[in-house]
Amino acid sequence: MENIRSLVDRVINIQNKTEFAALAMEVFRLQAEHNAVYRHYMHVLGIKPEAVLSMDEIPFLPIQFFKSQQVLTHLDKDKVEAVFRSSTTTGSVPSEHPVLSLALYDKSLMAGFQLFYGDPREYCFLALLPSYIERSDSSLVYMVKELMAASAHPNNGFFLNDLASLAERLLHNEQAGQKTLLIGVSFALLDFAEQHPMPLKHTQIMETGGMKGRRKELLREELHELLGKAFEMDVIGSEYGMTELLSQAYALKQGAFACPPSMQVLVRDTQDPFTYLANGKSGGLNIIDLANLYSCSFIETQDLGRINPNGSFSVLGRFDHSDIRGCNLMAQL
Repeated sequence: MENIRSLVDRVINIQNKTEFAALAMEVFRLQAEHNAVYRHYMHVLGIKPEAVLSMDEIPFLPIQFFKSQQVLTHLDKDKVEAVFRSSTTTGSVPSEHPVLSLALYDKSLMAGFQLFYGDPREYCFLALLPSYIERSDSSLVYMVKELMAASAHPNNGFFLNDLASLAERLLHNEQAGQKTLLIGVSFALLDFAEQHPMPLKHTQIMETGGMKGRRKELLREELHELLGKAFEMDVIGSEYGMTELLSQAYALKQGAFACPPSMQVLVRDTQDPFTYLANGKSGGLNIIDLANLYSCSFIETQDLGRINPNGSFSVLGRFDHSDIRGCNLMAQL
């Protein structure tokens, strides 16, 4: 465990790409040795960790393994502080992410938020997260609770289905000139926009995605256009995070996501997951999240996207089929 603890401050305080690449290799070597699932996955692929000599050669663990395996570096069940679980549709299996250090998650969260939004103490946080707030194991709810705790604003609050109360709270903050961040899942924000349109001058909106089968899926541009019209806003923000990660990427406008220093995105060929694509080409998103020290920092997601010319990335959707190469190897673990 000491090897991991010695890396925590370095992960949070990465200064440049050179430091990131060097630290990624250190984390890879540690996880290749001490993460049983990751180590066995590489064995099945025929990859020897000692033969991996650069960050571009690091193999990525398919995200589906979080549905069937306990993905931990230094397995020690007595020291798991929390287990984050994904939301699911009826009959599906949730992803589970055991977290051995909530303090590391908190540091990663605050460092990323401050980089993109500034000091949380300046904000009143309002959260519209039905289908999440009903669950005690949602990483998104945990994230928002931590931001609210840092803010300590008396008007912070979660709103489940009481959209009228949310409208009242927003109007109160607007009249007071209070800087406010409304964080919401897509379908709930659309419901709110239809029922309570209003001009928002002191409020920013951060959508976290997700129609959850409640509404027709929309392109992010369409969603932002509808929200912008309802609230007379030129810019709608977005958050990109998931149960299996401890870092978040943010898009302050136009769905162009940027990563905190602890996180990096690569785009892989959908037919050959070991081949990476040039900027502007669409493929599967691979995420390096060095804050995932205690699980796996190298995740092959089921999201489709591309890296833009300015270095930001766009999320374009999901794979239509989950039966990709990594899934076929799961039965062998």
